Amino acid sequence: MTEMLVGFLIAAGVGLTGVGAGSVMAPILMLFFKLPPPEAVGTTLAFSTITKLVIAPVYVFRKQVHYPTLLLLCYGGVPGVLVGFYIMGMLDMRHHEGAIYLVVGLLIAVMALYNLYRSVRRSAHARHMQDRSGWLPFIAAGIGAEVGFCSAGAGALGSVALLNLTRQSLPRVVGTDVLFGLVLSIVGGGFHLAAGHYDSAILLRLTIGGVVGALIGANLLTVLPARPLRVALSAWLACLGIQLCWQAFHI
Repeated sequence: MTEMLVGFLIAAGVGLTGVGAGSVMAPILMLFFKLPPPEAVGTTLAFSTITKLVIAPVYVFRKQVHYPTLLLLCYGGVPGVLVGFYIMGMLDMRHHEGAIYLVVGLLIAVMALYNLYRSVRRSAHARHMQDRSGWLPFIAAGIGAEVGFCSAGAGALGSVALLNLTRQSLPRVVGTDVLFGLVLSIVGGGFHLAAGHYDSAILLRLTIGGVVGALIGANLLTVLPARPLRVALSAWLACLGIQLCWQAFHI
């Protein structure tokens, strides 16, 4: 029941903001369900794939996906996620578990704090910003590497990149980011699952709650303001990242 509730809440947040599946789920699985980092990452990517497959048609049907921008993101993101997967596979978990906790915690905390800063500091001239989408493949490569290594980043960093480098509306940012995260989850999750990096029992329970939460969140996007939720989610992510860093020194 606990896993179902966690899956529901996180997937609902993803449906509303495009943020949270990888960034929130992986540290929760490591901190509270005591999964080793590879299993936590693989389970998270599988969960992310399933929930985003459920909600992706909603954004497509509403024409909230900008396909040229999505293509630019995938150019860099797909090779990046493969690099991240192989970096994790090269590490000896028995000797580097603490270091991985520290790296994952720092990445999530910094990412969340920056996303929080960008959400709070709403620029008055944001509508007149210059389109710099040509940078997206290079930034997406780094995001993909982070997703392959620790499952975090596709939602939070992807949305930050889209908000700062393109002139897309918030619904289109969320929709495009969700499909970008789906592509990375399919690629990275496939490799992690093939390597046996997952917990099937936990994944099943997470998915039952996640499918319902994802549908509700996606349909509430046009009704509820996404920005306050994104601020709260970023603050919670920062706390989880700091907790992971603390845990790294007590393994």
